[in-house]
Amino acid sequence: MTQYSRLATREVKVGDLLLGNFHPIRLQTMTTTDTLNTLATVEQSIRCIEAGAELVRITAPSRNEAENLLNIKNELRKRGYHTPLVADIHFTPNAAEIAARIVEKVRVNPGNYVDKKKFEQIDYTDAEYLEEIERIRERFTPLVRICKEYGTAMRIGTNHGSLSDRIMSRYGDTPMGMVESAMEFLRIARSETYHNIVLSMKASNPQVMVQAYRLLIQQMDAEFGECYPLHLGVTEAGDGEDGRVKSAAGIGTLLEDGIGDTVRVSLTEDPEFEIPVCRDLVKRYTDRRSTATSIPVVDKIPYSPFTYQRRESFAVSNIGGKQVPVVVADMSKVDAITPAHLQGIGYTYDAVTDKWNISDAAADYIFTGHQVLDFALPGTLKVLVYPATWATADDREKYFPIFDASGYVSAEEKSDTLNFVMLDCFSDETSINDFTYLDELANDTKVVLCFSSKNPHAMPAVRRMFLELMNRKIQNPVILITDSNWQTTDEHLIHYSTECGALFLDGFGDGICLGMTPDSYQALAKGKQDTSGRNYSSNTSVEQFINATAFTILQATRTRISKTEYISCPSCGRTLFDLQETTARIRSVTNHLKGVKIAIMGCIVNGPGEMADADFGYVGSGPGKITLYKGKDIMKRNIDSEIAVAELINLLKENDAWIEPVN
Repeated sequence: MTQYSRLATREVKVGDLLLGNFHPIRLQTMTTTDTLNTLATVEQSIRCIEAGAELVRITAPSRNEAENLLNIKNELRKRGYHTPLVADIHFTPNAAEIAARIVEKVRVNPGNYVDKKKFEQIDYTDAEYLEEIERIRERFTPLVRICKEYGTAMRIGTNHGSLSDRIMSRYGDTPMGMVESAMEFLRIARSETYHNIVLSMKASNPQVMVQAYRLLIQQMDAEFGECYPLHLGVTEAGDGEDGRVKSAAGIGTLLEDGIGDTVRVSLTEDPEFEIPVCRDLVKRYTDRRSTATSIPVVDKIPYSPFTYQRRESFAVSNIGGKQVPVVVADMSKVDAITPAHLQGIGYTYDAVTDKWNISDAAADYIFTGHQVLDFALPGTLKVLVYPATWATADDREKYFPIFDASGYVSAEEKSDTLNFVMLDCFSDETSINDFTYLDELANDTKVVLCFSSKNPHAMPAVRRMFLELMNRKIQNPVILITDSNWQTTDEHLIHYSTECGALFLDGFGDGICLGMTPDSYQALAKGKQDTSGRNYSSNTSVEQFINATAFTILQATRTRISKTEYISCPSCGRTLFDLQETTARIRSVTNHLKGVKIAIMGCIVNGPGEMADADFGYVGSGPGKITLYKGKDIMKRNIDSEIAVAELINLLKENDAWIEPVN
């Protein structure tokens, strides 16, 4: 948890590709074409391979698609592409058995492969439970034996939203239920001495996903004394910044701990755009060998990594305690800040009415460094400045000092209500001194700590400082400060989401402040793009990008909800409508519904099961037909797609989840 090392896993062979056993973390994606359209699937697979995919997954929902995998494979090989193919199986054992004789790997979902998933509450006796497991053994063993005979690898891929009735009856919709669902299938495979297996624990909620992977590792180690390779992913992450941030928060948290042998980022975008995001996630660990010795070893962690519980802290003003994490916008690189600059962080000034409009994603504080602003601030906004600048500020209700640790201890003048104190966590330069100041800062009810780290392994260094606070029973609130020295928007999103998301998912952090090194700031301001070509400099300031990212990280980690959440599958050959276009259309009419979770699923395989904890669902049920859900209950069945978005709005209205947008 504080010392980086790769998790030791078994070696698995997928065609000529080796997974696990400290081999490089492999990148993969999934096609979105109709599997029966051989040429389209081949062409898209080639685009993915040329983008860097080391495995390509193709859906095989029935016998016909499974059989056509041979034509796809032959055409790819004919064109000189030998990347291993993976058949994605959900409901159909016979399709899996066909595919296993053709491609290099099959993926089965234990929640709906043989097992029943009808969302019925059924109580199973022990005898009935064992009887169902025996039934699974009878149906699953033939596939295991085929894979063993043909040298085919298998992924046992559990999804949070598609646990079977039997698992739900005993474990509920929990990470432990996900683990047991996979372990049942793994035990059957091991009984056949078949070990060419990869496992995954996917959820649309990164919190659940991280807990499930950690529990799975613990369970495999306890039961078998070894671990199988792990495929990491956040399912139905969505598109754009939301999809990237949610994926990086979940996947990055595990990669930071040395967990993961292959990754797939599930974006509602063309699959070739997933690969550069995977690469940006993985490249951070290419040369990471072990954590720097400046991070002290801890014998026992004072919290459970398997459940979420926010670290206890007392409140200082609006920071800490039971309050949602605050957002601090770093505006120190803006010369001569004006009211117009605040628009990028959620505050719009109307000169005619002399009033401020404040958005749901408005920063709570701004850091201006040496600037005292020459205009009246919105009522809720406060300013952090350096101590010398604070000493010149007339408004002590709006302006607060930010010290380094030694500066605060020795300062003659401090705020009577709120002081920010920066600590560099366990870097080689300053950690020893800052560490000794903890006792003097401990439980000062006017101090908010600000943690950052110059350590090359910053996240575990900051996490280690949180453990120190907990062990010493220091309950000051803490703001996470993370700077990025990367270049592109995707790289920044992944850096911020991994460094901060990992800590928020563990219950650490009462606020967030994101910044950039001067070179990175200038690069983004001049128009660096992300991997799908989106450019932020034309209409979006760097400050707006950073502020939006901070709120998106809090949303993804479920620590502060400020906008509508979309759970959107990445499309595949089963999708029954244009998922990207439909997602954009639904976003455009519902993005003002703060806190509402809407799932947009391409087909009945992904919905309703993998919508997990969505409030409402929009699911393809046939060509040109949509079924609408409230939770997992069908509310409107087989609606024409032309009117389905309007009917979704009606459903929201009927359930008091709709408010009229403000023009």
